[in-house]
Amino acid sequence: MIIKKFQGKTEEEATALAKKELGSSAVIMNVRNVKKKGFFAFFKKPLFEVTAALEDEPDRPVMNKRSAPYSQGTIGQDAGNNANGAVEGRSDTGIGEAKVHTINDGMISDASYRDTASSRNPRGESSQSLEEKLESLHLLIEQQMLKETGTLDFDADSDEHIAVFKLIYNTLIDNEVDEKYANEVIDELEKIRKPGAGIDIYLANIYQKMILQFGQPSVITPASSGSKLIFFIGPTGVGKTTTIAKLASRLNFDEKKKVALITTDTYRIAAAEQLRTYANIMDAPFRVIYTEDEVKSALEDFKDYDYILVDTAGHSHHNEAQKNSMKEFIHCVDGIVEKEVYLVLSATTKYRDLKSIADAYSEMTDYKLIFTKLDETTTYGNLFNLRMHTGAQMSYITCGQNVPDDIDKFSPQNTVKQLLGGK
Repeated sequence: MIIKKFQGKTEEEATALAKKELGSSAVIMNVRNVKKKGFFAFFKKPLFEVTAALEDEPDRPVMNKRSAPYSQGTIGQDAGNNANGAVEGRSDTGIGEAKVHTINDGMISDASYRDTASSRNPRGESSQSLEEKLESLHLLIEQQMLKETGTLDFDADSDEHIAVFKLIYNTLIDNEVDEKYANEVIDELEKIRKPGAGIDIYLANIYQKMILQFGQPSVITPASSGSKLIFFIGPTGVGKTTTIAKLASRLNFDEKKKVALITTDTYRIAAAEQLRTYANIMDAPFRVIYTEDEVKSALEDFKDYDYILVDTAGHSHHNEAQKNSMKEFIHCVDGIVEKEVYLVLSATTKYRDLKSIADAYSEMTDYKLIFTKLDETTTYGNLFNLRMHTGAQMSYITCGQNVPDDIDKFSPQNTVKQLLGGK
């Protein structure tokens, strides 16, 4: 893993420098203001400092296979096998094996889930180091080890080392991370296990690795030219219509974009009327669509609009007839207009069902992920599970019914902090 810092007069300039050196796959992990030093610093504008990370191994390492996963009660004895290596992170930023001072994010709570950019230093506080941000989890592990073993000795052959892995594993499982991915995390820790390695090395490695696995959120951006058609698909009851209203309001009022609304949901009259009401509030055009030809007609009528948001009917992912109808709607505009598709899912749905839903929609089209109802659950493991299972990019999360407030860009930093036991 390569982590570097870049400075520029604007955030965009610093980000561009990071992308230029590390490539387009680099992940921006932190942005902060940096004051210039010296006698005349008072008269100079602060710089923007961007911390970017990049996996320096192009291929994902093969995970160790074991006959059974770690369990809540015991941990596999193969965890005792030492593996060579250390936490990677070689750059001019001073990041070493045990010290990482690059990532800044807000704490997550049941009441709010804020994007890193929007919550950055809300009261002018200075940026926190990784050790400070993970202090609560570090202390939790230490307290648990003292309680269970009476020592914090980190000899490479000691049971305490395995106890740390066990506690981290159980924390992930308690947050409903699938056993497959929790075991992969432990496999990564085993590879860097060595004499004298402390908790901070393991936490830094997991924290950075999971953030990179989530990647930066991919959100709605303008078309290269003309309108962009955006489909929202997903099962019934996940909040597609409300999510569309929130995004339309943000695009219309905050970004001053021209937005048109369409629905193909002719099954639920209430959903169409709800979207029509939101369209009236925004003074945006609204249309109910029944056929693919009407979709193309709407594109012509709304060609002067920046975004055309399309609500679709929720249905069982086992219904082949409805799946084929949805697929025809989505692909009838191929080659005519630039489009994006967002799969809207509820964070409260059990993982087995989420996999089945995601696989069914994967047969229709590529998509990005939106998770709703985060205010109705205390465990966010499904977000990591679906990201790993589908490979689809994360985009937005919602945490309430208020339009347009209860929606934000997905924050990998906040989510990983939650998965590792942050409150």
